[in-house]
Amino acid sequence: MKQQGKTQRLYTAEGRALGELPWERYPRPQLRRADWLCLNGDWKLSYGKTEAHIRVPFCPESLLSGVERPPKIGEPMVYRRAFTVPKSWQGRRVHLHFGAVMREAEIALNGQSLCRHENGYLPFSADLTDALREGENELCVTVRNDLDPRYPWGKQRKQRGGMWYTPCSGIWQTVWLEPVPEQHVRALRISTGPDWAEIEAEGVQEGEIKLEGRRWPLENGKARIELSRPRLWSPESPELYDFTLKSGEDRVASYFALRTLSIETVNGMARLCLNGRPYFFNGLLDQGYWSDGLYTPAAPECYETDVRAMKALGFNTLRKHIKLEPEQFYYDCDRLGMVVFQDMVNNGPYRFARDTVLPTLGLQALRDEKLNPDPETRRVFLESMEAMVRLLGNHPCVCLWTIFNEGWGQFRADEAYRRLKALDPGRFIDSTSGWFRQKESDVESLHIYFKPPRLGKRGRPQLLSEFGGYVWKVPTHSFNLGKTYGYRICKTREELVRGLRELYTGLVPLAKKGLCGAVYTQVSDVEDETNGLLTFDRAVRKLRPEELRDLAAELSRAVNGGAEAK
Repeated sequence: MKQQGKTQRLYTAEGRALGELPWERYPRPQLRRADWLCLNGDWKLSYGKTEAHIRVPFCPESLLSGVERPPKIGEPMVYRRAFTVPKSWQGRRVHLHFGAVMREAEIALNGQSLCRHENGYLPFSADLTDALREGENELCVTVRNDLDPRYPWGKQRKQRGGMWYTPCSGIWQTVWLEPVPEQHVRALRISTGPDWAEIEAEGVQEGEIKLEGRRWPLENGKARIELSRPRLWSPESPELYDFTLKSGEDRVASYFALRTLSIETVNGMARLCLNGRPYFFNGLLDQGYWSDGLYTPAAPECYETDVRAMKALGFNTLRKHIKLEPEQFYYDCDRLGMVVFQDMVNNGPYRFARDTVLPTLGLQALRDEKLNPDPETRRVFLESMEAMVRLLGNHPCVCLWTIFNEGWGQFRADEAYRRLKALDPGRFIDSTSGWFRQKESDVESLHIYFKPPRLGKRGRPQLLSEFGGYVWKVPTHSFNLGKTYGYRICKTREELVRGLRELYTGLVPLAKKGLCGAVYTQVSDVEDETNGLLTFDRAVRKLRPEELRDLAAELSRAVNGGAEAK
């Protein structure tokens, strides 16, 4: 793979301490069972003339995989490993789960084909019971990451550089086995209000829900829970309600939170409200890349470390940018109190002049009926969008969906907005983040890097969904020593602090006039980009908590008429 500039290997502290069985944590926090078997760790991998061992769940392009020569784009890769099912699982169905495999995967057990999957970001499963044999079983996963633009591809690029990153091929999330009874809960769908929750269990009809010492019946697959003294979820008070559901021989554990999202007119301005009060969503762009694991951090604890570091600076929101994470990330945001603005993962073509150069110069009006015209690409995007909503819809931290970012793969945004709003009416939607606005969106969404931040022109809640991107490069902790990418160069840490304080001071009067949120670029450095508040290896925190936290409080007071949100 061609590299630009002199690069160096960077390990996180968690990567240096990695054990033989990484990510040995139950991967589905909102539908937990007691029995499971982690299949991460050592697998055999072959492609082209390469025969190697790989550490799953890390992609072969990453340092943590242990593979020195990554595959070519589109080159078939074959993963193999053996496993034995515990004897205590006899009499139950055995399901095989993949968190995510990039991009096209075919699964076989003992030579028998089980399933095929084409989306590199979504989880999938197979019932392998009928293909099992006593003793040792051989699992075979054949994968190709062809970067086919008809399918979600995110920020992967064959020739990485600038804002485009190294591809992530093959298995990049946990592989695991789970025994279930014949009749079992396949999924939970949870809807909540300020003092109630409705729980729908797919796959079973009758059962019982236990919550805080009380019991509610599950009838016809549904239960409604009403709470007389509700505890509402917010970043300042991330209250969760843990419950268990028992149906026949199946028992699962889960949780929900109570919170409301609404758009209200306050003092003549449209405001984004959390739990009935105007709220300033003080956010950061979060690419979800790691110096040693790329798409996958060395350990699940890495997510908590990032979230706590950003909260300490006064931020309450992460915009998960063009990537879908393992559910552990969203669980950590739920329990620690971090709002997530979740982007859909783009597919379709990207045009540098149309999608970046001209809009940055101010030419941002473009009708999108004929953009991204391929019917198959459109179908895949809409199906992926709906699958993401079903996957993440129970997580209270997810408060806003971004459909299209800066025109990447954009088509008929108004139709996509209506489709998404019908599927999930309780969350905010940013239809076109940055530019190429159409008619329907819950927010006026602007990207401003090279000019002072401003408000938009429409009477919607105002969202500065990208800005900043200031660079302070720490060479000993930077991936690319020869290339630097960002939007303003700061020669010292002190210059970075001054620049950020000036930038955020300028947001306070905008918040008083209607700005409801701002998303600074970004959480961490990523390859050539050195505009993060953390270095790529997370070894250096470029700001101290006290250097921005006071301005975060001022922004909160500004949207609440002088009273800080509780």
